[in-house]
Amino acid sequence: SASQAFPELVSRSLESAQQCLFNQDYGTAFVHYLLVLNLAPVLKDFASESFRFTLFKWADELDSLGRIQDLFDCYEQALELFPTDEVIINSMGEHLFRMGFRDEAAGHFHKALKLKPDYPEAKENFYRVANWLVERWHFLMLNDRRRNHKYQQAIQKAVEGGCNTVLDIGTGTGILGMCAKKAGAAEVYACELSKTMYELACEVVTANGMNGLIKILHMKSLEMEVPKDIPKRVSLVVTETVDAGLFGEGIIESLIHAWNHLLLPPQDPSRPPSQAGRVIPAGATVFGMAVQCLEIRRHHRLCVSEIGGLATAAAGELHSPVSCSSEDDSTEPYTTERLSRLPGGYTPLTEPFNALDIDFNNVQELEGLCSREVSRVRLPVTGEGLLDALAVWFQLHLDQQSSLSTGPKEDTCWEQAIYPVQTPHSRIIYIRHVQPGDELIVEISCRDAYLRLCSVAVARDGREFQLCSALACLGTEQSSGPRDYTMLECAEMALLNNQPYHDSFRRALAKLITNLKDARSVQGPSQGQGLEVMPLTDPPSGPMDPGPDPFYVLDVSEGFSVLSLMAASQGQVKAYSSVEKTQHQAVLRRLARANGVPEEALEFWLNQVEDEQAVLQRPSREKLWSAIILDCVETCGLVRQKLMEKATLARCLLEDGGQIFPERIVLYGMLVESDTLLLESAVQGQEPTLGFNIAPFINQFTVPVHVFLDLSTLQCRHLSDSVELFILDLMNTNANYTNRDVKVQASASGRVTAVPFWYQIHLNEEISLSTFNQDSHWKQAAVVLHQPLAVREGDWVRLANGKSITMTM
Repeated sequence: SASQAFPELVSRSLESAQQCLFNQDYGTAFVHYLLVLNLAPVLKDFASESFRFTLFKWADELDSLGRIQDLFDCYEQALELFPTDEVIINSMGEHLFRMGFRDEAAGHFHKALKLKPDYPEAKENFYRVANWLVERWHFLMLNDRRRNHKYQQAIQKAVEGGCNTVLDIGTGTGILGMCAKKAGAAEVYACELSKTMYELACEVVTANGMNGLIKILHMKSLEMEVPKDIPKRVSLVVTETVDAGLFGEGIIESLIHAWNHLLLPPQDPSRPPSQAGRVIPAGATVFGMAVQCLEIRRHHRLCVSEIGGLATAAAGELHSPVSCSSEDDSTEPYTTERLSRLPGGYTPLTEPFNALDIDFNNVQELEGLCSREVSRVRLPVTGEGLLDALAVWFQLHLDQQSSLSTGPKEDTCWEQAIYPVQTPHSRIIYIRHVQPGDELIVEISCRDAYLRLCSVAVARDGREFQLCSALACLGTEQSSGPRDYTMLECAEMALLNNQPYHDSFRRALAKLITNLKDARSVQGPSQGQGLEVMPLTDPPSGPMDPGPDPFYVLDVSEGFSVLSLMAASQGQVKAYSSVEKTQHQAVLRRLARANGVPEEALEFWLNQVEDEQAVLQRPSREKLWSAIILDCVETCGLVRQKLMEKATLARCLLEDGGQIFPERIVLYGMLVESDTLLLESAVQGQEPTLGFNIAPFINQFTVPVHVFLDLSTLQCRHLSDSVELFILDLMNTNANYTNRDVKVQASASGRVTAVPFWYQIHLNEEISLSTFNQDSHWKQAAVVLHQPLAVREGDWVRLANGKSITMTM
């Protein structure tokens, strides 16, 4: 009968699921579990652990096969059965994040945390993704009372002057739209592309009693049409879709579209204000200045002629992807920095100059911007130094009376745009050193609606010395022959320029190889015992000197690294590099040839490893590694995820006497009082946000750990000496403690708002590196307290370290 067949079907399917799981047939096991749990939901508690395990294994398999749609279908089916399972929700978020769906990933991490607030994996995932979704400048801008007040005044004046229909483009939290409604606008519309910010704006508008009074659209303004999205053209557009380079957020394109499709015709004496259109901000003036700055220089071009004993001339031209003089689509015309916070500061080489004026209320001017002729300005050099960059900022004219400046000397939430000078070494070098009496020739254009400033030449004694091709700045220069430069990320350039880092590794590697050679001469070649992995390559026998039994060194650093080549240059070493890009491998090969390193002494590991996830394995069946170099600290200032798991595996692959570099990492920190970090972390109450209730909503995206911090220039008061917080020993796990309380004595009275931290990286017992010094390519990080802690001089503060990147006090 049917009543007997049903439990038998469930029983057989459950048995089949368990058998398939045992046989590692995860796809079939997953299908059987779906059938069982849909037919008999009562078994959910019993089978949940096995079901999760099956789902995750099958999802990994689908991921490796590129069956992405099937992967997400499986998660959807799993969440229909277990809609409140925080582990499944978090896991789906991880897959989404890896595939670039950051908005959706954050939503899953956030949901997992709401279900289980102390779930550490979801918490750390959410912290890492929150920086992508709600960038730190949102907090700074909302805490900027002066900026918010000026925008409010300009909007109020416009609405009271007759602009009673308003569109807020790129609404963010909704603050400008709410200002318009509060000022008395009859109709207010807003649009926001980011799903996270759109949902946030809806929450904020509802909490402030304006639900139904402001229509928020989740779309680009460029896609908006009348009457489909808004019933009629509006009389006022408000926006702050500007970046440090003014046009980088697409304001030109969005305002041209708005004037042509969404705004009433421009104001003129024949029309009353309610029947004419206008924009806030009304326009902008862009300023620039040439500067000398070592911090900018070392992140954008090679500054050293030797790296760890290797001559660099053969590397060819190396520079960052930030360049106005390149036609390459992978380059950006500028980067951004807060000049006032750059370590080592900067030196102005010219007076500020007016680079551009733009009227946002003149559609013909906006449409003609990209086809404007290139303007050339000649700037008298007023200071002596190396020409490193043009720094650019602007004055945003909200209306005829009110403006905001993003200048380097202003107390502002804005960074400045930096256009580094990328002069090839093949040009005459001495003209990069400028002096009073010289003139700097700068070309200004707006190709692709990006503001581009290019230092093209220096005029001296009646002669012009070219810095870069003027035609290249326009993207019209015809390429002659193959590209003769290699691009590295800014952090990779800074790493190459970090001489103490490479010198330390050279000495540590030399000492290890010497010790191993001494040990072999006493004991004879040793055959290490360890994990059995199928051979990938046969060990060399022949041209390598001095024999067929080299020392094997593996460098698994992230990105571009010359450490493998430094190891190969020691002699009797077979080094493997994890450098992946073909162009970067070519640079290492050129350096090897120029420095007398035999071609067979350096190989590229990822060219031979079939599974990139299994980088840590033996060099061959019979051999073990003499050294494995792990990349332990991210440039942002955090320890890399899963570092200790990698170290555990690496230890199993070392020969007797072999070593992991670094040997151990010691974390140091101190107590500080810093209002700056508070302002960058969370909105501080309702006062700065014009009385609107915004803080509780955007502060959901507060991240307690600040990264990419320059501690040397951070505005703060030190409230303690630096103190050792914990040790990560990569060679001896017994020396580690994952949970430890540290007591820190306050050396001054104040409010503890943060605990900045950095690392001392010990390559061996004698040689170590700090991530907090002037040569470091690393930045620092800080844990920011949710509530400041008042201390008096002499008080003891207890810091509790957990396994995650948070601290409690």
